[in-house]
Amino acid sequence: AFTATVGLKPTYGLVSRYGLIAYANSLEQIGPMARNVTDIALLLNVISRYDENDGTSIPGKRPDYVYSAINPYDFKEHLKVGIVSEMFSEGVSEDVKKSVLRVLDKVSGEGVEIDEISLPSLKYALPAYYIIAMSEASSNLARYDGVRYGFRANTDGDWNKVYMETRAEGFGLEVKRRIIMGTFALSAGYFDQYYLRALKVRTLILNDFRRAFKRFHILVSPTMPILPFRIGEKIKDPLAMYMCDIETVPANLAGIPAISIPAGFVNNLPVGLQLMSRPLSEDLLLKVSKMFEDKIGLKDLIAPL
Repeated sequence: AFTATVGLKPTYGLVSRYGLIAYANSLEQIGPMARNVTDIALLLNVISRYDENDGTSIPGKRPDYVYSAINPYDFKEHLKVGIVSEMFSEGVSEDVKKSVLRVLDKVSGEGVEIDEISLPSLKYALPAYYIIAMSEASSNLARYDGVRYGFRANTDGDWNKVYMETRAEGFGLEVKRRIIMGTFALSAGYFDQYYLRALKVRTLILNDFRRAFKRFHILVSPTMPILPFRIGEKIKDPLAMYMCDIETVPANLAGIPAISIPAGFVNNLPVGLQLMSRPLSEDLLLKVSKMFEDKIGLKDLIAPL
């Protein structure tokens, strides 16, 4: 959204994570970024394969995503688009809301039905996401001890000294913060209070999405709640940085596909529109995204590499 490009987060397990450094392995998913929806489909055709080296990889043949993207939506059945009310509320700037709603007005009609829906559990999505992500990070990053593999501090001494200095030098401030918070959430006295509750919230969010997709084909929201800010501007305010993820973490928690496409500009700053669909429906998501892209008229906004 901040770069006026298109980005796709596929269904969890559609693309192999083999070779990826694990941060939060139950949440993270490799996805393509490109200048337009068709290029996203081309990339997804290449990277979406079953991989026996990844225990979370989903078996089965994938559809031709390019064919899906470039062929118009068949309006034998009206396309039902849901505006998630919780994702247009607290923390979302008025400029972003207006830009996204203006785009939705442009694409409504001609077989596209747009209506609001509430997903009540989304108000807990951000804290649940960070508790789960930081807990998994503290566990996954424990392997970087400077002995078996990875960076090693240039120091002598016993194992404890090498371990401490390696991790002190090798991890940045934000990574250290997340490891400490994750270790706290997993500790004996707080496991049930934080981590277990976060997992329960995740289930509630997944159930909310399942209920929504019985009524709608696509759910929409802004991609980012605010307009782009200068690099480093919020680096000393971790909470403000975490709040920037408020629109995108629900799709990660639910493991559903989501795509961001350019929706317009406010004071020459780009605004993104996020579209979400049910698991393993990337073909539909890309088809609808291409239709939206054509109606909005914004693509190839940055120069090719």
